[in-house]
Amino acid sequence: MDDSTVFTEKTTDSVSKIFNVDEVRADFPILSRMVKEKPLVYLDNAATTQKPQAVIDSIVHYYTYENANIHRGLHFLSELATESYENARLKVKEFINAMSASEIVFVRGATEAINLVASSLCRANYFGDGDEIILTEMEHHANIVPWQLLCERKNLKIRVIPIDDNGDLDMDTFKSMVNEKTKLVSVVHISNSLGTINPVKEIINYSHEHDIPVLLDGSQSTPHIKVDVQELDCDYFVFSGHKVFAPTGIGVLYGKTFRLDDLPPYQGGGDMIRKVTFEETTFNDLPHKFEAGTPNIEGGIALGTAIDYLSQFDREVLSNYEDKLLKYATAKLSEIDGLKIIGTAKEKASVVSFIIEGIHPYDIGTLLDTYGIAIRTGHHCTQPIMQRYKLPATARASFTFYNTLEEVDRLVEGLLRVKKMFS
Repeated sequence: MDDSTVFTEKTTDSVSKIFNVDEVRADFPILSRMVKEKPLVYLDNAATTQKPQAVIDSIVHYYTYENANIHRGLHFLSELATESYENARLKVKEFINAMSASEIVFVRGATEAINLVASSLCRANYFGDGDEIILTEMEHHANIVPWQLLCERKNLKIRVIPIDDNGDLDMDTFKSMVNEKTKLVSVVHISNSLGTINPVKEIINYSHEHDIPVLLDGSQSTPHIKVDVQELDCDYFVFSGHKVFAPTGIGVLYGKTFRLDDLPPYQGGGDMIRKVTFEETTFNDLPHKFEAGTPNIEGGIALGTAIDYLSQFDREVLSNYEDKLLKYATAKLSEIDGLKIIGTAKEKASVVSFIIEGIHPYDIGTLLDTYGIAIRTGHHCTQPIMQRYKLPATARASFTFYNTLEEVDRLVEGLLRVKKMFS
């Protein structure tokens, strides 16, 4: 088999692990389909990942054999569905190494998780007039807009850690920003538009030295690297299921127990209550205090299945393979005359954003689609990054472990055709 099919990496226990890309691709039915009479090359994984058959099957299984509401029913199906749903919570707890399953709150996605924290901190009167929140210049809109809405209500100020031309954070400036008014640091773990892996451990340690809590947006880190929230020591961690091979509409908010205990509920309704009268309501224990109403039951169960699927692999082997794809793609794309890669940080995940002189990114994406190649074009919900680089948009190819070197070659071939058309 060629180099794009089998990847071998020595692990710390000196055992050779063989990662077979062809076998993995067979687990994802959509990867075998044709697009515009061409084999699909799916390079939009930073937007959403494809789903293995096991995840698809778990959704069908729930609706075929377990469909019932959870937690409140005493009948067989309700107990079965509740067990499956809560087992998924346990899997998430192990996946990110939380201390307790009660620290895992199921939400619709990272966006709702950040909104939950922002809204609940507001209701708890955590912020005072003139307090400050620190973000980075590379944040997704989901980690900007909720804090802006909060600033409007509480007269707060957002301060932004700048990045250099490579896409690395200016850590000296960050440290100079921290003061007695700083009440929260909320940063992306891995940038979805630049691929930068931020020095979050250093950020967390420095923030905690000044008694400042830290929220990490792990939407891009959970699919690519092993996350240990206890080792990181972050106060909150959020991620979306659909970026980690699970369905859309399901995500996770992790919070340290004392942080979540201090927050009032985000929404009111069923399941987040212990007792209700017209005079008062007593709220449920964690994590149910934040889970009002009937949840995305099948989504939670399927997230657990996605974690099972991902956990069967050595995460270090997968990360090394994706790094191989990234370096190969970076080298090949850099050979294209007029192409410039945006984001060349020292530590990167498998994301390559680029522009080609004289060709709008939308035209690049549209023409590549005619060759069956799916990339993302636009501002990637990171418009401040585009303003930083004085660009209207970029083209972005994002890889995961089911992609191949051959697909990188097809991307390069497609881009050369695009250049030829415009020349």
